[in-house]
Amino acid sequence: MDDIDDVFVARLMTSDLYTVTPDTLVEDAAAVLLDNDVSSALVVDDDGALVGILTTTDFVDIVAKSQPKAETTVERYMSPDPITAGAQDSVAAVAATMVEHGIHHVPVVDGTTPIGIITTSDFAAYVSSPETPSP
Repeated sequence: MDDIDDVFVARLMTSDLYTVTPDTLVEDAAAVLLDNDVSSALVVDDDGALVGILTTTDFVDIVAKSQPKAETTVERYMSPDPITAGAQDSVAAVAATMVEHGIHHVPVVDGTTPIGIITTSDFAAYVSSPETPSP
């Protein structure tokens, strides 16, 4: 296995992104997560710029605070201005940031445009693979 300090986010990130907009209904956002078996959706504006993230954890909050099917939008429950990483950032640095902030998903951006996401599952897959393939 490579020295973790020499591994970049681009190697571990997932580039299949699921996005919603701030005015997407939370029910529709939940369907995106469930239909695609993912634990987060990136929230983008009309120009495709990252403005927030909505994760499965947020749905606990949604159920606790709102009436189901209350036609609430994503904007109310998303985490705005999420912590992000660049494709060439060190995986070790991103992991440290995730631990420090208690987060499980870090969008990977090029400027303000999301190009990927790195999650705790990606780290688990990296650590568990007997041999990490080259990108």
